[in-house]
Amino acid sequence: MRILFTAADGCRIHVETFGSVGPRLLLIPGLGGDGRFFSGVVADLQRDHRLILMDHRGAGRSDRPDTGYSIPLIAADAAALLTQTGGAAHVIGHSTGGAIVQDLLLDHPDLCLSGTISSSWARADARFRALFTARAELLEAGLAGSYQRLTHVFCHDASTLEREADRLDLAVSDAATALAPLAVAARRVRMLLHHDRLADLHRITRPVQVIAAEDDILTPPALTQAVAEAIPDASFVMVPGAHFHPMARPTAFAAAVRSFLARHAHDR
Repeated sequence: MRILFTAADGCRIHVETFGSVGPRLLLIPGLGGDGRFFSGVVADLQRDHRLILMDHRGAGRSDRPDTGYSIPLIAADAAALLTQTGGAAHVIGHSTGGAIVQDLLLDHPDLCLSGTISSSWARADARFRALFTARAELLEAGLAGSYQRLTHVFCHDASTLEREADRLDLAVSDAATALAPLAVAARRVRMLLHHDRLADLHRITRPVQVIAAEDDILTPPALTQAVAEAIPDASFVMVPGAHFHPMARPTAFAAAVRSFLARHAHDR
């Protein structure tokens, strides 16, 4: 079911819900910003969880205002959404979504029953800055196809690149339309460079699970492990796959979520 949700500044956020029983989960996608990234995970979890999927402002099926992009602002959108739809939930975020979950746990803790942070980071290192600056520059130069092609290389494993070559080539062809306006997409990439909550993570009091993927070359496991090490009592899970592992292996990702929530059933 689609929910009509408008942020405080008037930006319309695309939200969908799935499932009718069980604990509430908010799933927040990565930089692509489209909740459909979690389609396979939703298919597994919806039978016994109430799921909320949101597209980021500036991405997916949400509005794309010219300005106003930051991790804290998207976290505020998520917090307002939770408040409007019934309050606290288990919050789950992948990559950029994991950065948003960090802000939710730190700045809106009463709305978080727990947090799952997947393939994310808390402070950009030199490699991260170089990579994401270059990605923003590709968009600013109008090279949407090149940006999309490199996204595939950084986010999928080699077997996926071979097996799904036709689909991925189509995404490259459609990138200029899918990512439009490119200036907004570039601003969303550059907002990642400002995310730095590493020194704050020790203040998180909710149960947290951190997931890294063995072959992730976009946010390497060491960046994600640093998040786990900074959060008191966080659990750290290493899974097979590349950066887009929740899409490529949704059953395994859903199993990790189920296992974690089962250990914290009293927080539901």
